[in-house]
Amino acid sequence: VSLRENIATQEKREQHLEKKIEQLVAEAKDKMAKKDKKGALFALKRKKLYEAEIDKIGNIKMTLETQVMNLESAAQNAATFQAMNAGKTAMSDIRTNVGIDRVDDLMDEIKEEMEMADEISNALAQPVDPLLADEDELLAELQELEAADVEDELLQPAKGDVVSLPSVPTAKLPAIPNATREEEAELKKLEAELAGL
Repeated sequence: VSLRENIATQEKREQHLEKKIEQLVAEAKDKMAKKDKKGALFALKRKKLYEAEIDKIGNIKMTLETQVMNLESAAQNAATFQAMNAGKTAMSDIRTNVGIDRVDDLMDEIKEEMEMADEISNALAQPVDPLLADEDELLAELQELEAADVEDELLQPAKGDVVSLPSVPTAKLPAIPNATREEEAELKKLEAELAGL
């Protein structure tokens, strides 16, 4: 019999005893109505026995429920352990098959292949222009031509465009109303500077 089946059996027994208690309460009331005090006391004593039995059943059910929970937890722990162990074994197998030496060898081979690919790319990218060797001479010749053009421009006579500048004012600057002495002094100093131009 499994633990859950036993719990179900205990619950049925508990329900049965509760019905018996209800019957005994009804019987005690009936006997009291008939003035049978001894019969009523006997029914209440039996009721107390059944109530004590229900308390025991409650304790048994609690123990069984605790065992069920502990078993479920243990089963879950065992499954977790097996899964973790399987993962560790898989990792160990992979590590054994791969190995650090094999990884190092693979990385060295990849580096060699990349270096070879760079060398091939560089070889293919080299120009095949036959005039490339004379580029320094061509640049020097181009600079000489530019220098000659600049010299010709400088030796040309200036064009007839005359730049007209505004004339210098000859009138006195207007007086500033409500000016302080310092402001008037600055204004005279400015007029003297303009007159010197």
